[in-house]
Amino acid sequence: MFPIGNMDSNALGRIVREERKAQGLRQQELAAACGVGVRFIVDLEAGKPTLQLGKALQVLATLGCDVSIATPARIR
Repeated sequence: MFPIGNMDSNALGRIVREERKAQGLRQQELAAACGVGVRFIVDLEAGKPTLQLGKALQVLATLGCDVSIATPARIR
């Protein structure tokens, strides 16, 4: 589990890279499974902040990651 309070594009990239490697996937294999280009995976793992959210969520879902967001009222 990663602390969401410290989440940024670099942290997201680290999560994707670590999970991809844990599953024994190469970037090309993950890209094919997600229906995105290899360049997108490379940029996502590098922490590029301007990537398309929908594609990033698709990659996370393909890896089996669960994404949740707590509103400020629920954090307290």
